[in-house]
Amino acid sequence: MDNLKSTFREGEETTKETMRKADGDESIADKLGNAGDDIRKDLGDAGDNIRSGADDMSDDAGRGTRTGNDVDDRVGDAGDDIRRNV
Repeated sequence: MDNLKSTFREGEETTKETMRKADGDESIADKLGNAGDDIRKDLGDAGDNIRSGADDMSDDAGRGTRTGNDVDDRVGDAGDDIRRNV
């Protein structure tokens, strides 16, 4: 879905840019409009990527498949080691 949205944004941006160039004169307003469209597209894509990553982490946490030692795991492990050595 994110890829589809990204493709749509790219097409929308290209269409607007083409329409701005249609009169043969690319003014400062046209350049600013193109820059604004670029920023909007990039932020939209970044937001989709962040949302997708957060969803993946949420899914992993729900299934208990997340790997690696988080801070709380390391603190718990250190406490276990201290109790064993005392």
